[in-house]
Amino acid sequence: MMRYFLILFLLFTYTTFGQNEETKTLPKNSLATPKATVNTFLQNLQEEEFHPEIAAKTLNPKHIKGKDAELIITQLKQVLDGAGVLIDLDEIPENPNYSDSSDRKRYYLSEIEFPQIYLERSNGKWYFSKKTIEKIPALHQEVYPFGTDKLMNILPKMGMQKILGLHAWQYISILILVIICVLIHKLLSWFFDWLIYQLLKNKGYGNIAHDYIMPVARPFSLLIIVGILIILIPVLQLPITFNHYFILLLRALLPLFGTMMVYKIVDILGEYMLKKAAQTETTMDDQIVPILKRVLKIFVVIIGFLYILNNLRFDITALLAGISIGGLAFALAAQDTIKNFFGSLMILFDKPFQIGDWVTAGDIDGTVEEVGFRSTRVRTFRNSLITVPNGKLADMAVDNHGLRKYRRFYTTITVTYDTPTHLIEAFTDGLKKIVEEHPKTWKEFYNIYFNNMSAYSLDIMFYVFLDVPTWGEELKYKEEILLSIMKLAKQLGINFAFPTQTLHMENFPGQASLSPKYVEKNQVSEKLKDFFQTSNPK
Repeated sequence: MMRYFLILFLLFTYTTFGQNEETKTLPKNSLATPKATVNTFLQNLQEEEFHPEIAAKTLNPKHIKGKDAELIITQLKQVLDGAGVLIDLDEIPENPNYSDSSDRKRYYLSEIEFPQIYLERSNGKWYFSKKTIEKIPALHQEVYPFGTDKLMNILPKMGMQKILGLHAWQYISILILVIICVLIHKLLSWFFDWLIYQLLKNKGYGNIAHDYIMPVARPFSLLIIVGILIILIPVLQLPITFNHYFILLLRALLPLFGTMMVYKIVDILGEYMLKKAAQTETTMDDQIVPILKRVLKIFVVIIGFLYILNNLRFDITALLAGISIGGLAFALAAQDTIKNFFGSLMILFDKPFQIGDWVTAGDIDGTVEEVGFRSTRVRTFRNSLITVPNGKLADMAVDNHGLRKYRRFYTTITVTYDTPTHLIEAFTDGLKKIVEEHPKTWKEFYNIYFNNMSAYSLDIMFYVFLDVPTWGEELKYKEEILLSIMKLAKQLGINFAFPTQTLHMENFPGQASLSPKYVEKNQVSEKLKDFFQTSNPK
């Protein structure tokens, strides 16, 4: 922290020897023009020439006069100095008949910082307006809150000797302020690093303290220190140039550290929501939380950025207007991003899949790992990661295997041609019993039939469904069923067929011919009658 104060000290020494305000030669104590009135106000409230009774003449005597006027005009000077308002006389109009753009005879002294302070013409002279006089006490309390203005009467008693452009009491006050900031920083560091962390660690929540409390501690500590500096720096009545830039810096740091703190809090909130989402049965909230977390972070950064610009005295109204005008051009340039955003919304609300589902979409085949703000990540079965833009995914036909209630198991069991028919019948009955007895098969629907005679085998169709939620379990129970089939075939003495060719020679010398002897034509009807009588006995 000391190096920051060293940098500020160098800035201070660079600006200390500058003039408090630009006071070029003008008619003394004149009120004829806005410039002359401001010059009269400034010249008579300098430390070397302190004449509040003359400066009070810049207030319209119809509204206030005497000691009250002197008090008000002194408070006005303290407000401008404490807030670090730089007044450039060259920019103030010298025209006695000046009118602003609203065609009203008034001039704003500091329209950005204090639009309540302005001059207006009355009876040929320029005075601080009645509304300005009424607002000065409230502005003074705003710049010097919590009664800190009383310190300006106490601190000078510590020494009025001037060294390098500053009084002794100002050096002492700066030293005290540095000590206060260091002590507060040490106190807050002890409070978070030791007290809070150790208490949570002793109760078994060390990870929570390390992951959630500590990231917020540093920006919070800096935020408190900057707030204290903003309150106490005006009391020191430092040179106006240094005061201007230093207060401007502090006012920018205040929303910066605030944004950092809220940004960290969003991380904490996101982790909390993820843990809550993990406890629910649906996975839709697991998809929404990461997107919501990113949106909140973007929102915090944008709002913080606008506050920083506003505190740096930028006109954010013009900026926002420019953004709205350029919004159409941006939308055209970023139409793919916008398309992906609406694709994300469609995925969230239509719910074609959830995190953990096995999906197939075009050439994409894998398990959904993350549904993001712009894209969806799918882990393939090769363990590679595919990132698909949500706009493209929303237009694709998505086959969600994860939503299947039952998983189909279809195969063809081939047996050799020499297998007797009674064994085929017994084998198919045994296959059906395997399905009936297995705990993970769907009993209400399956098809197991001898249904084909192919070139080298007799084919039995095995078509069943498994009641399992994951692919891993599907593979496990498929293995169990296939092993049961092999054991059954071995038990019955059935051989599985594989592609073969058998060469038959019709005639060998000294051997009977291998050519089949077919039934005579006049015996066909009798053979058919015998077959059906045997197959269907009454």
